[in-house]
Amino acid sequence: MLLITPKHRLFIAVKPVDFRAGIDGLAALCKQKMFNDPLSGHVFVFSNRKKNSIKVLTYDSQGFWLCHKRLSQGTFKHWPTSSSSAVELSVAQLQVLFYNGDPSKVKSIEPWRKIS
Repeated sequence: MLLITPKHRLFIAVKPVDFRAGIDGLAALCKQKMFNDPLSGHVFVFSNRKKNSIKVLTYDSQGFWLCHKRLSQGTFKHWPTSSSSAVELSVAQLQVLFYNGDPSKVKSIEPWRKIS
């Protein structure tokens, strides 16, 4: 079971990727384009050119998870845009994006942090 919690950092690739790429190809994109270590435990989300499918890649200390969602109709209309190669989202924003909603409309609070 894949569990994504508020402690995870979530990175969305702004530009589409070739979905023929598997785990190794997407992990290489994490290093080259998103400048993050795919073994870090962060969650990386990619879309295809048509914006009707997404892939989620993460590492859980034993191996990689690669999840794929394809919409039966339509496209992901609210895919983030930016001049950089990746955008960081909160868990709540990612859940809204998974259901084809607009993650920019999510009003989420800062993740809980212990004050020293």
